[in-house]
Formats: sequence, C-alpha cells, structure tokens
Amino acid sequence: MQQGPKTRSTASTLRRSTLAMMVFWLVVAGVLWAGFQWNETRQRANLAAYTASGGELVIPRSRDGHFYVAGEVNHAPVRFLVDTGATSVAVTAQLAQAARLPAGQPIVLATAGGNTRGRLVRGVPIKVGPLVYNDTTVTVGLQAERPDAALLGQSFLRHFDVRISAGQMTLKPGAPSQPS
Repeated sequence: MQQGPKTRSTASTLRRSTLAMMVFWLVVAGVLWAGFQWNETRQRANLAAYTASGGELVIPRSRDGHFYVAGEVNHAPVRFLVDTGATSVAVTAQLAQAARLPAGQPIVLATAGGNTRGRLVRGVPIKVGPLVYNDTTVTVGLQAERPDAALLGQSFLRHFDVRISAGQMTLKPGAPSQPS
C-alpha cells in the first residue's frame, strides 16, 4: 500500500507539532526551575546573619526552624547550627583536621544515636560574626553530611547574652542574662 502525498504531509506535520510541543514544555520547565532557583537564592540572602548596633549578632530562623550562621573554628570557615542544648561546640573530624586542632583528650560522646568516641580540645578560638571567644572547648567527632558542619553549643554561647524572639536569635556581647 502506497502512501499518498497527503498522508506523508499529515504524518510529518504531526511529528513537527509533537516536537514543537515538547520543546515548548521543556522551555517552560526550564524557566520555572530557574525562577525557583533565583527565589531560593534570594531567600537565603535574606536569612543571612547580620551585626546590629552595639555589636549584637542577629541570626534569622531558617525555614527548617533552626538557626544557622557562618563562623570560624581556629580560623577555618564553618557553617554552625546553633544548638543551645549542646554542651560544647562540636565539629567533624574533617573540620578538626582542616582547622589544625591539636589531638586533644580521648572521650566518649553521648549522642542521640548512642555513644561514640571523640576528642575534647580546649582553648580553641571560635568566631561568629563580630563575636569571638578564644578559650572555647570543642568536641571532635560530630557525624554530619557536610565536612564543614558544626554545632555552636554552650561552651561558646554561655559567654554571650542569647535571646530568641520574633523568629530571630540575638547574641549580645557581655555577661549573659540571668533567668528571672
């Protein structure tokens, strides 16, 4: 059976229309993806910590409900998760190596996932925004997805006035406030 010119023309037009429709939807999907990425970047920029008057560090609450802030452990860059329930600053073994922390004292860490071996290092300089404490106790042995992840715990926080209100945490230099 032979196809006439009209049949070939119809099939060809149908293929071109289908291809054009696929290209159209791929372009739409690409534009939507780019828009979401731009919005995500803009929202992250709006969530960056900043220094307020009087040297206070203001950390906005992230969308997951936690407080994150960039800082330094012994001058090595780190992304802290502020953990007011953690006894000390905690870092991964990779971060400890990058920060050139000394070996420290072997300890057993009690974590939510059970006990694990770690190290206790004293006298470590920690910096978060304009706030610095040079004699911080750090535990090495944090298990995290990112090698530059760390917990900012009480061995640093107790030296500052920490307040949480209206979706932000404020760390203020000076003596911590006493509970009333």
